[in-house]
Amino acid sequence: MVIIVSKQGESDFSKIQAAIDSIPMGYEPPVTIRIKPGIYEEKISIPSEAPPILLLGEDPHSTILTWSDNAHTIGTDGQPLGTFRSSTLTILAENFTAENLTVRNASGPGTGQAVAAHVDASYAVFRRVRLLGDQDTLYTGQGKQYYNECYIEGDVDYIFGAATALFDRCHLHNKRSRGYITAASTPEEAPFGLVFLDCEITGGDEVGDVYLGRPWRPFAHVAFIRTRMDGSITPEGWHNWGQPDREATSRYEEYASSGEGAFINSRVGWSRQLLKEEAADFRIISIFDGWHPEGY
Repeated sequence: MVIIVSKQGESDFSKIQAAIDSIPMGYEPPVTIRIKPGIYEEKISIPSEAPPILLLGEDPHSTILTWSDNAHTIGTDGQPLGTFRSSTLTILAENFTAENLTVRNASGPGTGQAVAAHVDASYAVFRRVRLLGDQDTLYTGQGKQYYNECYIEGDVDYIFGAATALFDRCHLHNKRSRGYITAASTPEEAPFGLVFLDCEITGGDEVGDVYLGRPWRPFAHVAFIRTRMDGSITPEGWHNWGQPDREATSRYEEYASSGEGAFINSRVGWSRQLLKEEAADFRIISIFDGWHPEGY
């Protein structure tokens, strides 16, 4: 099934949520929702019972999904939304793919937690997607998640969660000094948490002292493999979130970091520089325990 969404007419729907809601209950074959260029100001949710859905834009700079809730926004129940209900796009389905579009939380800096994408799918794939926000831009809730050639920006804990998530040739952009890129909550039994392969990290003008991560939960796992880092990264690299006991359980790793921010000899003593043979184990098929995102 292919559903066309456009704000210009000549389509099945003018809103993305209306297209999602039109899928019959119990429908199982994959559904492609083709989204024509435009700015779609709506809060979007893909339910757990949905079939495999592909949200397909034409270009990430011209196909924009945007909303501006934050943790303090009052919901329909009269209560603040909190972090996890603040998202512009919420994905609860078993299988999900997004390509060639932007997901933005436009709440703005200083408004607190404001999620752009809340991803709780068992299997999720993002290709050439821009994820824009400030604090808590991307929530990697659970499952296996693959991000390929994506652009992700934020200031505090802007990639966070418990999923096994692989970022392949992505661009991470720090918007504020003294921020944190990751806040992993990896389960103790999970061999991989947030993994970055061949990525690039940049910062805005005069942005500095940004940490690669801090442990949201005791067994946080984050690895940067062959990542180019500019001068916005602080020399010590990692922060313990004011909880020294997490230094013994968190797994913070790097291999072959390059650029001005690759202060290999200045990193905190409880992080690791991987050996070449250890870094070789960071392959898609190994990280995802046999699953490969090709074809999703």
